[in-house]
This record gives sequence, structure tokens and C-alpha cells, in this order.
Amino acid sequence: MIEALLAALSWLLLGGGLLFFAAGSIGLLRFPDVCSRLHALTKADTLGLGLVVAGLICRADGPLTVARLLLIWLLLLASSATACQLLARQVREERGDG
Repeated sequence: MIEALLAALSWLLLGGGLLFFAAGSIGLLRFPDVCSRLHALTKADTLGLGLVVAGLICRADGPLTVARLLLIWLLLLASSATACQLLARQVREERGDG
């Protein structure tokens, strides 16, 4: 019974993550300027990745796997925020705003 609930919760979280990844990708393609594209992509991908990791944690074999998934999530959060900040700064400098 508990395994069936965990499996259902896992699929729900994975599906939600997929929806946020799709929304971020659509925002990347449809928004008019670089800053709004970056904003849509990083916000949606951050939440999507969190949902995917939570869904995978429901299926994890043990605490070591959970720790690895959380470490991957934290590293991707940091690198995504850093990359977005650097890209936005470069765009601002090229426009002459900063």
C-alpha cells in the first residue's frame, strides 16, 4: 500500500517537473528579450528540477541515493543562478545600461 502511494506521488512529482520544464522552454522561445527569457527559464527550471528530484527521492533505494540527488540539485541551483546572473550582466553591459 505505501509503495503504491510512493509510486503515485513520484509520478505526480515527475509529471509536474516535466510541465515546468516545458513551460520554461516555451518561455525561452516566446518571450521578446533576453532578460525575460532568462527569468522564465531559470525560474521554471529551478522548480521543475526540484519536483523531479523530489519524485526521484520517492523512488530512492537508500539515504546515500537521497544525499546524491540533493547534492546534484544544490549544485545545479547554484550553477543556474550564477550562469543567469553572468548572462544578464553581459547583456546589460552590451546595451549600455550598466
